Amino acid sequence: MIAAAYLACALIWGTTWYAIRACIAPGGYPTYVALALRFAIAAALLLPIAARLRPWPRGAAWLPLVIAGVLDAIGYTLVYLGEERIVGGIAAVVYGTMPLVLAVGLAITRIERSRARNLVGAAISLAGVGVLALDRYDVSPRQAIGVAMVFGSVIVSTAYSIVMKRHAGAVHGVVATTIFLAVTALVLVAVAIGAGEPVPWPPPPAPTAALAYLAIVGSVVAFLSYFWLLRATSLQLTSTLVFVYPLVALGVDAALEHTVQVGARAYLGAAIVLGGLAVSLRRS
Repeated sequence: MIAAAYLACALIWGTTWYAIRACIAPGGYPTYVALALRFAIAAALLLPIAARLRPWPRGAAWLPLVIAGVLDAIGYTLVYLGEERIVGGIAAVVYGTMPLVLAVGLAITRIERSRARNLVGAAISLAGVGVLALDRYDVSPRQAIGVAMVFGSVIVSTAYSIVMKRHAGAVHGVVATTIFLAVTALVLVAVAIGAGEPVPWPPPPAPTAALAYLAIVGSVVAFLSYFWLLRATSLQLTSTLVFVYPLVALGVDAALEHTVQVGARAYLGAAIVLGGLAVSLRRS
């Protein structure tokens, strides 16, 4: 079960980077509308199932789930805005810095022990992100901003993972995921309405297919698998998923991405990031 859930997260989230760009590409959905629809659909699919399950949170137990959902909305907004500027493979590589942020978070919260090799490896990964940012800046400052946005999402995503790991254990996994996604959807719907973006009609075929994939597979299936992994394993183990995402995403980009070209230095930066992760995740 652990292997199946891990593999599902790796393959699904490794392909969602390209799906995001396909969804918000010219002729597709406006960014905030795409975000709001993705999480609203996901929450609507899960709510009838969660309504029959127990336990639900009571009183103050709602607060961590609400906080995590708001953080998720912020994190995904940064990802989508970043992917307006950079390809999915580069965005996935930037997520390789999560062990560095996680190591700092674990040291502060004392949820799990963080080893020295995690910090050393993650520092190497951060240097690789620097190479990526410089490479993208030479192409366009807009792309360098995209790298920074995705890195900001890493910080936010690490925060909600810690919140869910620490406070959601007493709530049924499907219920916790439903509340988490519903709060995310409510925040993003409010943002989309405030931005005044139109919903395209009739729905464009390819972007709509990407939206359905992101909502059903990329949100419902992936988050259920991820939060189950959080309960069944350690944060350090689940953080190793960021080692697999870039490999999947770069492969998908090589096959399908034609809008933004990635040069040799960008691949060097990606290799440094993955090399740092190898140092961080190696066994004693």
